[in-house]
Amino acid sequence: MDFFSSNINRFWDSITGYITDISSNPFKLIIFILDILIVGYIGYKFIKSARNSRVWQLLKGIVLIVIVTILSGIFEFRILNWFLTIFTTYGVIALMVIFQPELRRMLEQLGTNKFTRFFGLGLEKNLETKTKEDIYKIVIAAKELSNTKTGGLIVMERDIQLNDIMDSGVRIGADVSPQLIVNLFVPKTPLHDGAIIISKNKLAAAACILPLSDDKQISKGLGTRHRAAIGISRETDAIAIVISEETGKISIAKDGNLIVDLKEEALKNILIKNLVTKKFGDEKDTKKHTSKLIKNNKKNKEQNKDKIIENSESKVNTNNTDK
Repeated sequence: MDFFSSNINRFWDSITGYITDISSNPFKLIIFILDILIVGYIGYKFIKSARNSRVWQLLKGIVLIVIVTILSGIFEFRILNWFLTIFTTYGVIALMVIFQPELRRMLEQLGTNKFTRFFGLGLEKNLETKTKEDIYKIVIAAKELSNTKTGGLIVMERDIQLNDIMDSGVRIGADVSPQLIVNLFVPKTPLHDGAIIISKNKLAAAACILPLSDDKQISKGLGTRHRAAIGISRETDAIAIVISEETGKISIAKDGNLIVDLKEEALKNILIKNLVTKKFGDEKDTKKHTSKLIKNNKKNKEQNKDKIIENSESKVNTNNTDK
């Protein structure tokens, strides 16, 4: 009996064992239902996460090989069945080596606090509000950098910690503010080269070195910042915002994918969806709060402009009186 046939037999033995136990002990029915629900939930989550990664195409190939292997055993294609069985046995080891970054990322996420969040534990409303406010500040900073065509790279930590990345730069530990972010990327300043890391609602570090993506399919027109953003988003679950020094366009890297030329509203929506909605499961009053912050920011800018104009007029008048 080949590898797949033996596993199928073991599966059916477990099902028949459940049925036998249920007939003698009705309480086993609850355990049987829970068993099916847990396996179904795990399978659903795995397929959902795999569809958004390069693993999906591989999974379809694996399913095809499994089906052909089972059919070759049924129709007694012994040579083909032997070859496929050997291939699948050693192929598992090869897949573990090839997809080591993806497997490491999945295992790291198992150690996060998503399990407690699923049952509604540890949710803090003030933390949710603080995260939203930080997002608005980051978007304002990204817009300012875009307007002045100042290159920038902002990495937002999620569940997988980025301590090793932070150690490559300079630890700061300051509150998130648009002014500080913009100042950190001013050319020819000590910390402008590299990425800043936003971690636990703090501007944790600056001038950090990120892993560059070596994907040959990435456009050659993209610079080092964009490759670094794609690289960190592939190795971890972090989200990276890139501001191009040449064009001033804002891009965002997530799950190894790069979305280019984002406007302010689109950037804000993506960050809120991934950092607030998915984390806290609540998007109440997000658009209202967003529009209010934009209006307040525009009012502040207009007031500052008026002050500048008034100051310049007063200077002109004093000069005329002096003459």
